[in-house]
Amino acid sequence: MARPEQVLLLEPQHELRFRGPFTDVVTSTLKLTNPTDRNVCFKVRTTAPRRYCVRPNNGILDAGTSILLSVMLQPFDYDPKEKSKHKFMVLSMLAPHDMTDMEGVWKDAKPEELMDSRLRCAFDMPLDNAKTHEDPDHTVLSSSLPKSASSSLDEAEGKKVMDECRRLQAEVHRLREENRRIRENDGLRKRTTTSVAPPLDSSSIMAAREGGLLSGGVLALCVLLFVLGVILGKLIL
Repeated sequence: MARPEQVLLLEPQHELRFRGPFTDVVTSTLKLTNPTDRNVCFKVRTTAPRRYCVRPNNGILDAGTSILLSVMLQPFDYDPKEKSKHKFMVLSMLAPHDMTDMEGVWKDAKPEELMDSRLRCAFDMPLDNAKTHEDPDHTVLSSSLPKSASSSLDEAEGKKVMDECRRLQAEVHRLREENRRIRENDGLRKRTTTSVAPPLDSSSIMAAREGGLLSGGVLALCVLLFVLGVILGKLIL
């Protein structure tokens, strides 16, 4: 025996649309209206219960009233090539006059008393997000560099930074060698001195000052090299 025609009015009637991006919960609204003079029991079912949450998913709709249902799609990895096969069904029946137990009513309901409406699901992805999914390289570039940096930094500037890093590395190496030779000379002087330390001459004072300046220069160049290394790392990534 065929089921009776649905007495509830659904809005939308045939399709629930969910608009991305789908990295967070996306909610679509379903409106049920009872145009009759009888109270109507309703229940919402889906073919993908783990992917959706419906609030409320069942209840009693008084005569001449409406209710809004929130259909919440859980986050998932969107594939534009995959078509949604998810569907929803709204079951309804006229509420008995002496109804006391909602679960008992559905359990004891006869097939000829049940009415149903079916809706399919559709996913809409904004154009910007759809392009991002189609071009993974574009996603990496956008997430790793700010817009201003990605538009202004080109290959020429990257080569310039590389050359500057190599020059600074050579300079640091040269200063380290000079600093090492100065320290060796200082150690040699200490070993050849007698128990009575002679007065410091101008050359020793200059050597000590030069060693201090070289140490400070090495430290400054190392800091600069570190900063340039961070910029280069961002360019490579």
